[in-house]
Parts: sequence; structure tokens; C-alpha cells
Amino acid sequence: MPDARTLLTDDGVRLEAELGVATGPVRAVAVLCHPHPQYGGSMRSIVIGALFDALPAQGVTCLRFNFRGVEGSEGSYDGGNLERVDVEAAVAAVDPQLAGAAGPVPLLLAGWSFGADMALSVRDHRVGAWMAVAPPLHYVHDLDGLADDSRPKLLALAQHDEVRDPAEVEALAGAWANTEVQVVGGASHFFVGRTERLVQLAGGFVDRLAAPAGSP
Repeated sequence: MPDARTLLTDDGVRLEAELGVATGPVRAVAVLCHPHPQYGGSMRSIVIGALFDALPAQGVTCLRFNFRGVEGSEGSYDGGNLERVDVEAAVAAVDPQLAGAAGPVPLLLAGWSFGADMALSVRDHRVGAWMAVAPPLHYVHDLDGLADDSRPKLLALAQHDEVRDPAEVEALAGAWANTEVQVVGGASHFFVGRTERLVQLAGGFVDRLAAPAGSP
């Protein structure tokens, strides 16, 4: 069963969260950011739920949380501004888990839709990589700054995305350093019936991040 947690943001807002502890040795830690709070998004939304359920068995400890104003989290929606502070609180909360691993492990900051934009907005030094699932790129803070950030980025786009044409996202991301783009065939923005592919992409990304230095 997930371990219920409470996160405290820098502006004093309490957020509800859940920790899914890795099975066996911890290979990585992932913070998962859910889709738009005003359109039914929560930490139990389909893509976030699929990653949270699957990744611990692959050695990834996962923290998912509700943005301010969602379900049991305090506060109210702030248009993608203070939600960035929520993500920062989640990143800070998993830092002790990193120290508890057998050795240094990467921290993956992942999100879907609005949550992907919020994940890409947080450039905390503890973040080792980003996985952005169907990011609309409407809410990202300092979008241009991603061009010079050398940390790995994986964009998983939906072939038939109703929110933003994946070709537009791919064109914008073309200028970003160390960025891989994968288009999920047959998927809509909601990835119904395609979450298994996202789990595969996430698992493969973690494999590369957690590989020993110098390995192929």
C-alpha cells in the first residue's frame, strides 16, 4: 500500500501525497506531477497512476502529490505560478530517500500535460532528468532555458494529441540540449489504452539514467 505523506510548501501550503517505495534496491527516485487541476487532474489520473503502480517494481521509488486546491491539498489553483512551488516541495521531500539508497541515485522529475509543464519549470540542482508526457508547453517557466540545460529530457508525445499538435512541441524541443522525443502511436492526449507504452518508455529512461558510468 502507498505511504500517505504531507508536503509543506515554502509558502506554508500543505499538500497530500503518496510514496510508493521501490521493490528491492533503489535505482532511482521519481516525482510525478498530475494534469490540470481545473479539468479533473489529480495524483490518481490515468498516466500518473500507471507510472506510480508500475515503477516501484523496477526499483524506482515514486512520490505523487496533489497540487494546491486539489482534493485534500490546501490552497487554490494559481494558474501555473505557485504550482511550481508545489513541485519544489515534492523534490525536497524525496531528497532523504536519495540519501537512504545504497549510493547516489538519479531523481527523475516527471509529469503529464499541465504537470509536465510544471516539471519542466523546476530546475532544482537535485533533479537529474525530466520526463514530460504530452506537455502543452503553455505553462513552462523560462522555456528558453531548457535549450542550455544539459540534463537528459524525454518527451513522450501523443500522435493524436487534442491539446497541442505534437509536431509543434517537437519543433520547440528541437533547440533543447540532450532531449529525446518519442511519439506514442495511436495515442490521444489521454493515452487510454497506451499507458503501457509510457511505462516502457519510463523504464527504459531509468535504465539509461541508472546505468553505471562508462556502460554502453
